[in-house]
Amino acid sequence: MIDSTLSWNDHIVSLTSKLNKACYAVRMIKSCMSLDVLRMMCFSYVHSAITYGIIFWGNSHSSTTIFKIQKRIIRIINNSGRHDSCRKLFKKLQILPFASQYIFSVLVFVNRNRELFLFNSDIHGVNTRYNQNLHMPSTKLTMVQKGVLHSGSRILQLSAIED
Repeated sequence: MIDSTLSWNDHIVSLTSKLNKACYAVRMIKSCMSLDVLRMMCFSYVHSAITYGIIFWGNSHSSTTIFKIQKRIIRIINNSGRHDSCRKLFKKLQILPFASQYIFSVLVFVNRNRELFLFNSDIHGVNTRYNQNLHMPSTKLTMVQKGVLHSGSRILQLSAIED
């Protein structure tokens, strides 16, 4: 029998295990390596694992676990306490936090795949000030709303409002 539900939970469980191993490795080599080497290790092992398929699973509820492990690794690299804020530590190391990496990856996807998205001018011929904005399809299905196309349109629209 084939399971008809698609889920990224297996990927997140595997990723959690991989990141916990990376956390242990960073803790073990921290005393004999410089900050630059630890940062490079973080990019090569942790960052590459986190960004794999992030546009598909990054907005799932289980992704908070990944962010907590990412913060733990950042605190280990910086010799910080477990309750210290990581905001300045991420800036110091010039590493994007998980949520920022998700938003960045979705925006890169939207920019590279503009042909997959509809603009308001494609829907109607009226020349309005929002004519060149991406069309936000109306849907009530959570599965569609969490999809890359819908969330990409929404993120791009929100980033355009803030500019």
